[in-house]
Amino acid sequence: MEIIRIPRIVRETSRIHRSRGRSVGFVPTMGALHEGHLSLVRRAKAENDVVVVSVFVNPSQFGPNEDFEHYPRTVENDLALLEHVGVDTAFLPPVEAMYPEGFQTVISVGALAGRLCGAFRVGHFNGVLTVVNKLFNIVQPTRAYFGQKDFQQTVVIRRMVEDLNMDIEIIVCPTVREEDGLAMSSRNAYLGEDERRAAPVLYRTLTRAAEMIRGGDTTPEAVVRVMHEMLRSEPLVTEVQYAGVYDPGTLDSLVEFRRTTLLAIALLLGKTRLIDNMVVERVAKN
Repeated sequence: MEIIRIPRIVRETSRIHRSRGRSVGFVPTMGALHEGHLSLVRRAKAENDVVVVSVFVNPSQFGPNEDFEHYPRTVENDLALLEHVGVDTAFLPPVEAMYPEGFQTVISVGALAGRLCGAFRVGHFNGVLTVVNKLFNIVQPTRAYFGQKDFQQTVVIRRMVEDLNMDIEIIVCPTVREEDGLAMSSRNAYLGEDERRAAPVLYRTLTRAAEMIRGGDTTPEAVVRVMHEMLRSEPLVTEVQYAGVYDPGTLDSLVEFRRTTLLAIALLLGKTRLIDNMVVERVAKN
């Protein structure tokens, strides 16, 4: 496995691969890798000739009171995991290579970036899109892989790729969960023992809401009410930022069900912010 820190060298390496007819799969990460990340890498390996994984904790997607300084950084372990699963290139750019002095350009997708998580993390998705755009320009991938857990992120990235005519296929892979249903996340490391035991309340709530929708005899309003009741019944939940029923394309709240419905939650468990979601297909009854 090559370890490259200079963007120009990664770009040149990818250019050579593409010129020889090789497909390049790309998995962008912020490190602190877990099985969720590795599942993306395995999918990329199965579908491409070459796989590049970036490890970069992106400062522009963190707000002033967020956890940039304390975000888990486990570079040596990350590199060992990537080598074990057969990654071709690990890209570890320093901050100054991604954001040189005088950097001013920002990518935004407008209203989509202000919904759901964007309403609580102002500017977050502008930071995500800006760094993903830069990484795409550097790596020049054929396909890029993201997890469904960060559903809104996948929506805004797809929008950017379509709007800017990028020749990249965006692949969204299923959320990988712990045995008790908790979605794998690097931020799970922040949870204390009691908080970790409480955390599966997100998955239980999503599962119950999905059962209600599939049952057919309910409304979005009733589903949202049950979701909030279940989440607030957990004493360690300190804030429910949102929990509801949404259009998976526009992220608008729904007043009536569509064939495909997004259930999404963001909350604080103690001081740790957790998100999760589930996409539900509603089969029309004859």
